[in-house]
Amino acid sequence: MAGGLVALLDDVAALVKVTAASLDDIALGAAKASTKSLGVVIDDAAVTPQYVKGLSPKRELPIIWKIAVGSIRNKLLIILPLALILSQFAPWALTPILMLGGAYLVFEGAEKLLEAMGVIKHHSPGGKEGERDEKAIIGSAVRTDLVLSAEIMVISLNEVSHEPFLNRALILLVIAVLMTVVVYGAVGLIVKMDDIGLHMAQKTSTLSQKVGRGLVKAMPIVMSILSKVGVVAMLWVGGHLILVGMDELGWHAPYGFVHHMELLVHDATGSAGAVLGWLTNTAFSCVAGFLIGCVIAVVVVGINKLRAKH
Repeated sequence: MAGGLVALLDDVAALVKVTAASLDDIALGAAKASTKSLGVVIDDAAVTPQYVKGLSPKRELPIIWKIAVGSIRNKLLIILPLALILSQFAPWALTPILMLGGAYLVFEGAEKLLEAMGVIKHHSPGGKEGERDEKAIIGSAVRTDLVLSAEIMVISLNEVSHEPFLNRALILLVIAVLMTVVVYGAVGLIVKMDDIGLHMAQKTSTLSQKVGRGLVKAMPIVMSILSKVGVVAMLWVGGHLILVGMDELGWHAPYGFVHHMELLVHDATGSAGAVLGWLTNTAFSCVAGFLIGCVIAVVVVGINKLRAKH
């Protein structure tokens, strides 16, 4: 009896060791994959604040919370199952899907720039401020998040493609939750920073008052910059998705040119080459995204005019 108990305890100990090792593998895989997708995470954090710009401060956090809930649904109910199924049975389909997402991003970014330049009429994602407007804002933000989240998950999937299916699924699950918390936690902090500054400005400490007033003055500028960075991020990420997709599908010339220019700058600028080369790639991707987005925007405007006539 004692021998049987000892054997059982040995089996339990062995199982615990295997489970711990597996959890370590999942944590390591999640950390590695998350690092690779960090650039898109930053873009996601830059894009989202524009959706609450100009709204009542009381509505900012509730809207961000609803966007975050939509984001986690995107990742867990759409992207994660679809990515795992396609990677297992039809890996060739991931590239066209990402290209379609890229087309949506460049359309959104180009439309905003064309509206700002007065080329096309401005339209907000809703009418008067209220429930209908809030739903439209959230819907637009969640659709954009779907594309950015898809790229995060696909980049992460590529990094752990050698893992067994179950490990792959658990790693992507960890990344989905982690990235949502990081992105929308940061966005919530950014949009409420002026309120934090106002609270600090009311303290008795002179230093606290100075810092608080500084935050209150700085945050409108920061939000304005972030909204512009968000538009650029849409064009860059979307343009990059389309160019890389073209390359993977056999049309090598467009991305080949961009990559060639990146290498030229990288090799010509010494120690700053890595950063400047990346900026070159980003700039060309952004321009390509804007041009493609303009074509899509013109087509969409034309279709809307035709529909309005009928």
